[in-house]
Amino acid sequence: MMSVETEIRFSLNGRPVSLKVPATMKTLAMLRDRLGMTGTKYACGEGECGACTIEIDGKTVNSCLMYAVDCDGREVVTIEGLRTPEGLHPVQQAFVDHGAVQCGFCMPGMIMQSRNLLANNPELTREQAQRGLEGNLCRCTGYTKVLDAVDAVAATNTCGGRANP
Repeated sequence: MMSVETEIRFSLNGRPVSLKVPATMKTLAMLRDRLGMTGTKYACGEGECGACTIEIDGKTVNSCLMYAVDCDGREVVTIEGLRTPEGLHPVQQAFVDHGAVQCGFCMPGMIMQSRNLLANNPELTREQAQRGLEGNLCRCTGYTKVLDAVDAVAATNTCGGRANP
């Protein structure tokens, strides 16, 4: 059976993208398999763990649940899009500085969600961060160091605004 492909155009980490995708392809597969954005992880494939969290038009989504064709005309940001010309994004650096990274598999989604929480709430409390990260699961950590990293960025207010292309 032949799969019909649809051409889509969107912004990926600040750069224009145009490609043909099957109607049934998930955004996660498109990012990893077609565009080489392997920082976005495949874990549960059911929207339960948050490892595949990306940003679409400023809102976080589980890319394993979204069809690639739904990216058409939108702004997509992956973990690769957070790096600044100076180096790691402040949230990425805080995760390193606070030892929040364990095996690292869930961290791209955790960092994407944390950055979005901080960008949309400059006075984010630890309790709000904990609640906001409930959809991002980690099997290695008790989340304390993750919340310490988020607290550190919130205290310095270095995360405001959108991701840097």
